[in-house]
Amino acid sequence: MGLLGWLTKRKNSNRGKVDDWHRRWRNVCQTPSLEAVAELGDALDVLNLPEDEIEVEWEMLGGLRHLVARQAAAASGSLPLVETGHRVVGTDRCHFSAPASMPDDANQPSGRLILTHVRAIFAGGGKATTIPWHAVSDVVHQERDVILIRRDRETMYRFRCNLFGDALEAAWLARTLADGTRRQRV
Repeated sequence: MGLLGWLTKRKNSNRGKVDDWHRRWRNVCQTPSLEAVAELGDALDVLNLPEDEIEVEWEMLGGLRHLVARQAAAASGSLPLVETGHRVVGTDRCHFSAPASMPDDANQPSGRLILTHVRAIFAGGGKATTIPWHAVSDVVHQERDVILIRRDRETMYRFRCNLFGDALEAAWLARTLADGTRRQRV
């Protein structure tokens, strides 16, 4: 077996272990806790892979740690407030702002995903897309994507964040804000 074959075989054997870790990460994303995040960190250490092979996984783990901290802070009664001078926010209370893109749009614009107490806003590509929370029926998180599905089930908006942590926090906040709007209307 040549050097290339040895390297390819080694990388492929590691791929299965990393894929298993990704499955565990997705499960922990459903109900994150400090204990589950610590177990994921231990599992990543046990893989004993070079840093450059698992740097994305360390970012994913950091995103979960950040989310657990945000959720703990919110459990004390308040969502995070973000200072922004962006004019599309107006008088809304801003809870989140991060770089993102809309990969399903033909132009794939880059801009900012902004979550306020009344709506989600994507400011980019020369225009602003606004989705009021009362129109959102479901929020889906997939890797670095946050998907908002409208009540009519005809329209969905996919926002791709640059960081896993931003996507995790945005999905959690979007669910919280949309659910809060639904409870207020009942």
